[in-house]
Amino acid sequence: MADLIFTDHNFSEEVLKSKEPVVVDFWAPWCTPCRIVGPVVDELAKEFEGKVKVGKLNVDENQQVSGQFNVMSIPTILFFKNGQPVDSVVGAQSKEIIKQKMEKLLSA
Repeated sequence: MADLIFTDHNFSEEVLKSKEPVVVDFWAPWCTPCRIVGPVVDELAKEFEGKVKVGKLNVDENQQVSGQFNVMSIPTILFFKNGQPVDSVVGAQSKEIIKQKMEKLLSA
């Protein structure tokens, strides 16, 4: 599982100031597509362990960060490098699509 939980309080430290690339899964417990994507993100967190920091942010509990990055639909996955969002996917996407974006994040 992507054990990292990002919040309005730790987002700056954990994501924006991170030396390594970061993948943030914006989700909510009531969101059915989020529950489909969640296990995929968890699998990829294991595959990319030590290379990419992967975590989740509950949009209901952390509206400040969600608003800051204009997250209007969930699930939304944002890919950060050097504290800046460099890519995203919105909606339930396949593991392969998300994995390709993570590999691109590492090679950029």
